[in-house]
Amino acid sequence: MENLTSLIHLFVTIFLSGFANFMGVPAITDVTMMALCPGQDECSLAIYLTGFQQAIIGLGAMIITPLIGNLSDEYGRKALLTFPMTVSIIPLVILAYSMETNFFYAYFVIRTLTAMVSEGSTNCLALAYVADKIPDVNRASAFGILGGVASAAFVCGTLAARFLSTTSTFQVSAFMSILAVVYMRIFLKESLPNGDDIRQPILKGEQDVIRSDSDLENTRQVFKRIPSVGDLIFLTKNSVPFSQAALVSFFNSLAEGGLLASLLYFLKARFHFSKNQYADLLLILGVAGTISQLLFMPMLAPIIGEEKLLSIGLLMGCVNMFLNSIAWSAWVKFPQPTCMLLISLLQNLNDTLHNLVIIYTFLFPLNYYLDKVPYATPVFSIFTVLVQPSIRSIASKQVGPNEQGKAQGCISGISSFANIISPLMFSPLTALFLSEGAPFKFPGFSIMCAGFTMMIACIQSIMIKAVPSSHKTGNNHSLEA
Repeated sequence: MENLTSLIHLFVTIFLSGFANFMGVPAITDVTMMALCPGQDECSLAIYLTGFQQAIIGLGAMIITPLIGNLSDEYGRKALLTFPMTVSIIPLVILAYSMETNFFYAYFVIRTLTAMVSEGSTNCLALAYVADKIPDVNRASAFGILGGVASAAFVCGTLAARFLSTTSTFQVSAFMSILAVVYMRIFLKESLPNGDDIRQPILKGEQDVIRSDSDLENTRQVFKRIPSVGDLIFLTKNSVPFSQAALVSFFNSLAEGGLLASLLYFLKARFHFSKNQYADLLLILGVAGTISQLLFMPMLAPIIGEEKLLSIGLLMGCVNMFLNSIAWSAWVKFPQPTCMLLISLLQNLNDTLHNLVIIYTFLFPLNYYLDKVPYATPVFSIFTVLVQPSIRSIASKQVGPNEQGKAQGCISGISSFANIISPLMFSPLTALFLSEGAPFKFPGFSIMCAGFTMMIACIQSIMIKAVPSSHKTGNNHSLEA
């Protein structure tokens, strides 16, 4: 508890930042459709443009995130966290001012550029900050709590978007993003890696100990610390669990990117979803994720280990995607008679009370879409949200205290590389199978393909074995020698 107390200001910072960024998620699909294809529910241009943006962001993040993570090992987490959080304000301010077509294109370009810096860096630096403060034995639980805070921000941001107009959504989002930066700069204490850990660095050598008084030499030392492909290869070759975690992270991110590129436009085309319905669905997912990471992860990680939690989460993710892929089928029904009874009672309430009761029972989407979408699937998010904290914990335990930023940055870079490939694969599939010219009728085919991709990650995760601390220590000493 004493260690967690030192993370309070980090948790508040991540909550405020996440709240600001997640508010726009339910609304951005409608904004994009209105700007590109007004009055239509299906738009191939929007799908391709979103996929292109995702690929460009992934390309930039693959290069920038490891660099920022590595520099934070030298200059501190707070100093490097300021930049990505600040630049993420700009695109939100643009949409807060206007959502006309010209402003949307300005938002699109600036969002693409700023997300290269902020998309993975904020999470990477937050994880490295936690690793600085929490010992190995409790790190998986701490990562789970950090993920739970982010999920809570997701829930609150989505809930706010549910009741705000689209214009007000981005105005509030921009204000909260500014507030997050101000709070972080005032209250969050700087964190530098400490050298008390028993493990020795895998990658760093004597050049990190030797310091020159010359400014030119100092500059050269900074550039020597910029992570290279060789560093990543060396790290993966000399730590089998790290290489396995990196491979799992790649296929998991590839599958999640496929779902991201497909699901929202799939729901828009097949079921005419709008901002409120997106918010309804995302709210259920967020609540389940928050409960899981704040309660289940801290309890289960010390008992069964993050390796098993990772496999369970990926398996449930496969099932979730397979069920989403057949959501368009008429025979898919929500199997809870009790929910049917509650919904029939809710229909007799006035609109205001109706919305309040719906929030507390988490049943509001069922009132509208019970015969179309399998809303039972959000229960799987209780397990799928455990994947990322488990991967990060496994990777964190393979390196020394002075390499936490580099290790988390490498994992983020690999995930970003998957995000480059993912839209190139899944956006064309989504556009094809949602169009009239599909080879066969299966609107959710791209989502099913994403499910098979996650199955590869699940199979690989089963091969990860826990490495005792003594073994890791000895291994790292031999590497240093």
